[in-house]
Amino acid sequence: MARQARNKRITLHFTPTGCSWINFVECFFSIITRQAIRRGSFTSVKELVATIGAFIDHWNDHPVPFTWTKDADEILRKINRAKTKASVLTDH
Repeated sequence: MARQARNKRITLHFTPTGCSWINFVECFFSIITRQAIRRGSFTSVKELVATIGAFIDHWNDHPVPFTWTKDADEILRKINRAKTKASVLTDH
């Protein structure tokens, strides 16, 4: 935290464990897995790394923005429902 206080360009954000879908890096890893890795057959780590690199190069050359399919109110309702369920389970 002391480092963050010295560097105002860094902002930490808490992402609840149950909301990993908020994490764009995780979303991107999911896309790479589905579109480049899952059904592939790789004879070496070098070949796998090259395939991932080629996918990322193509993605960067043809960027597609992430689009939320739910509005903020719907997302917050879902988070609150999950918190309520979790508290009910831990209270008993």
